[in-house]
Amino acid sequence: MSLTPGLRKELGFLSISAIGSGLVGWLLGRLPEVLLISVILYLVWHLQQIIRLNLWLKEPKQHKKPYAVGIWSAVLAAIESLRERGRKRKRKLGRMLSGFQESTNALPDATVVIDSSGEMEWWNVPASEMLGLNRKRDKGRKIDQVITDRVFLKYLAEGDYLRPIQIPAPVDSGISLEVRVVPYGKGKRLLQARDITRLHQLETVRRDFVANVSHEMRTPLTVIHGYLETMGDSDDPSLADWQHIFGQMRQQTVRMQRIVGDLLLLSRLETSQGEGGQTVVDVPDLVKSLQQEAINLSGDAKHRITVDIDEELWLFANPDELDSAFSNLVFNAVRYTPAGGGITLQWVLTESGPCFTVKDTGIGIDNEHIPRLTERFYRVDVGRSRQSGGTGLGLAIVKHVLTRHNGALRIESEPGEGSIFTCSFPGSRVREAESGTVSAVTKT
Repeated sequence: MSLTPGLRKELGFLSISAIGSGLVGWLLGRLPEVLLISVILYLVWHLQQIIRLNLWLKEPKQHKKPYAVGIWSAVLAAIESLRERGRKRKRKLGRMLSGFQESTNALPDATVVIDSSGEMEWWNVPASEMLGLNRKRDKGRKIDQVITDRVFLKYLAEGDYLRPIQIPAPVDSGISLEVRVVPYGKGKRLLQARDITRLHQLETVRRDFVANVSHEMRTPLTVIHGYLETMGDSDDPSLADWQHIFGQMRQQTVRMQRIVGDLLLLSRLETSQGEGGQTVVDVPDLVKSLQQEAINLSGDAKHRITVDIDEELWLFANPDELDSAFSNLVFNAVRYTPAGGGITLQWVLTESGPCFTVKDTGIGIDNEHIPRLTERFYRVDVGRSRQSGGTGLGLAIVKHVLTRHNGALRIESEPGEGSIFTCSFPGSRVREAESGTVSAVTKT
C-alpha cells in the first residue's frame, strides 16, 4: 500500500520526535519518562486538533480550522474537496429547484406539496390565487385547515385518489375546482387543482337545456300518441289505407317517449342529492320481479331466464334508482340475446361486497367499444339498437345510479360469446333481512 504525502509527513514527524525524545531521555538518564511525556504531548496535540476540527465543522465562520501539519494537511484537503463537491451539488440542485418552481408557476393549475403529516411544504403562484394561500401565514399549516370542504376532507381521509373530485374554491364559492391528489415518495402527496368553472357552467347549461326540452316534449308527444291511437283504432273506412303508417308513427312516438323519460331520469340523477330517498331494499324480491318482467318481454323468443339469489342479502339504497339500473341491464340482455338463449340474474355477496350480475349468451361486444358503453347515446350497432327499441341511455343511467351508491359497473364481453355486466356495491351497504324494514319498489 502506497503512503500518501500527508501520512509520510506524519511518520517523518513521529520518527524525528521519537529520536529526539530518546536522545534527551538517554542524556538525562530518564528514557521511559521522557518517551511517555512525548507520547502524551503527541496525543494532546491531536486531541486539540480534533476539538478544533469539530468546532470548525459546526461553525466555520466563527472558529479557525485545525493546523495543516502532517496527516492533518491531507485530512483538511479531503474535507475541502468534499465541501466543494457539496457546494457544486447544492448549486445544481438549486438550479433544478428554481427551474421546477418556474415551470410550476407557469402552469395554470394550482400545485401544493404536502408532507406525510399533511402539512404544506410548498405551493406555486396559482395555488396562492385559487386556494388563498399566503407564504408567511400558511407555511407549515395542514391542508385540511385551508380546504375545509367536507367532500375534500372525506376524499383526503379515505385515501382513494384514483378519481378527482369537484369542490368550490376556498376563496370564492362561485369558482369550481377539480382537485386531484397524487401520492409520491415516502408518504408525500402532490395536490393539483384546476379551475373548471367555465366547464361546469357549460355542463349546467347543457343539463338544464336537455331537462327543459325533454320536459316540454312530454306533452306534445303524449297528445300526438293519443291522436294516433284514436285514428289507429278507428273503424272509418277512409283511414284503412293509413293504418300501417299510423302503426309506425305510434311506434316512433313510443320510442321518443322512452328517450324523453330516460333523459329526465338522467337529469334527476345528476341534479338531486346522492343520499336522498335511500332505505333498506329487498333486492331478492326486486330480482325475482325483474325475472318475471324479462320473461314477459322475451315473449315468443323464449329465453331461458334463471336466477341465483341470496335471500338474506338486502341493500341500503334508493329502491327506484336501483330498479332503473337493474332493469336496464336485464332488458338489454333480453334485447341482444338471440331467441332461445340463456340469461342468468345473480345477486350474491362476494369478497369485495354485494354484486348484481347479468350474464347472457348474446351477440357480445368488441373490446374497443366497452370503455364507451356508458356514454350517452353511444351505440355499438346503431341500426340494431334502434330496431330493438333501445334509447342509448340505459348504461349511462346504470353508471349514474351506481356512482350515487358508491358502486361500480364492470363489463366483460366477447363477440359471439355473450356478455357479463356486474354491479358491485361496498360492503357497508349490506343489510340483513328484517321484518318491517323493507321498502318495496314502486312500479309506475
